[in-house]
Amino acid sequence: MQRRTIVPLIVACALFMQNLDATAIATALPSIAEALNETPLRLHLAITVFMLSLAAFLPVSGWVADKFGSRHIFRLAMVIFITASILCGFSTTFNGMLFWRMVQGAGGAMMVPVGRLILVRSVPKSELIGAMVLMGMPAMIGPILGPVVGGFVTTYASWHWIFWMNVPIGILGLILATIYIEDVREPDVKRFDWVGFWLSSIGLTGTLFGMDASTSRNEIDPFALSILAAGVICGVLYVIHARRVDNPILDLSLLKLQTFRASVTGGSVFRLGVGAVPFLLPLLMQEGFGYSPFDSGLVTFFSAAGSLGMRSIARRVLRQFGFRSVLRWNSLIASSFIVLCATLNPTMPQALMMGIIFFGGVFRSLEFTALNTIAFAEVEGPLMSQATSFSQMSQRLSLSTGVAISAFILHHASGASPHIPLSAFTWAFAIVGVLSATSFFTFTYLPEEAGAEIAGRQPIRSRRFTK
Repeated sequence: MQRRTIVPLIVACALFMQNLDATAIATALPSIAEALNETPLRLHLAITVFMLSLAAFLPVSGWVADKFGSRHIFRLAMVIFITASILCGFSTTFNGMLFWRMVQGAGGAMMVPVGRLILVRSVPKSELIGAMVLMGMPAMIGPILGPVVGGFVTTYASWHWIFWMNVPIGILGLILATIYIEDVREPDVKRFDWVGFWLSSIGLTGTLFGMDASTSRNEIDPFALSILAAGVICGVLYVIHARRVDNPILDLSLLKLQTFRASVTGGSVFRLGVGAVPFLLPLLMQEGFGYSPFDSGLVTFFSAAGSLGMRSIARRVLRQFGFRSVLRWNSLIASSFIVLCATLNPTMPQALMMGIIFFGGVFRSLEFTALNTIAFAEVEGPLMSQATSFSQMSQRLSLSTGVAISAFILHHASGASPHIPLSAFTWAFAIVGVLSATSFFTFTYLPEEAGAEIAGRQPIRSRRFTK
């Protein structure tokens, strides 16, 4: 098999493994919670810790690949991810599960970005689009299979296999990487911003984790508040630090680019609701409707199916209407479908329920495509690596924040009840949906011609004066 075909498939192993794991675990949360003697709401930390770890370690991935060799780091990351997956399955305590999920996130943070770097370096530019499509197929298939596979495994086997099924996929990727991937290193690697790495990591994770921990209990938790305070202080110190160094780990000057700023700020607000949906839907189906994990997975599968369906026409929609119009109005449409999830109940006709979930996935996918593309409309080549890390980190943080917000709403709307009432889900979907809709105001400031070149649109002024 030719290298231009096998390398994308090797990277696809890592991407498939991470996406399948991330979506499958949401369906199994109630079962895992029962096994660990915890409430399903507490187990939301298994999702947020993974995403926070991803966000914290993403900026270091490119540097270590350049310094120590991309093949070596890719294989090491896969070993870390596989080992952590095995130990997640063997976890018998809540804290043990969180620790190994954090290690999983660290492995995933290096595995996928380094894999993309290997692909770019291994495939000629003339064949890069085809290679990216081949590599991207698991990114679409993983979220579709995740809820169904997770639900089936949890119902008919055991939740432990959600983590253990990563092992054969990872071993296959390791063998192929050893045979086919060259160990490329950069001869001149810039000094890594270790001070910025620790300040940004502690600032971001400490702030979010401290907020989540301090608001998830009815009484004040001094330890959680101290973590929150440390996170805020480190965040402020990083902003000061980034203005004083030449090569900051997160280049805040990128926010001066209007399209990048809109993608990061507006996109982060929009993703609050998007991050909450995969967490809330399986819980609603199982805790609220009494569905089995497998039946729950079959229902939530329609959200990912809708997302896949939109990918084939997203480019044509953007070419027709432009980024500004799509980002503004589609943010309201997609958010309205999140709010509509507040109306889901056991007596609703299943076809209507599936329709709400399916079309919600359709319009969220369109917004994702627009956000991920417009981010790089004004970014020049030398800043592409920095912009990619910055964008990826903001996405992970906003998604995990959405999970934390929805868990907070469920916790306080449930009161002293040991079970989550349907009214709590109603409030959660409504609030995160409205929060996502406020991203509309951020996109309003984009110029009408934003991203015209990458959308394949003729600039507005040119169209006006063309006869």
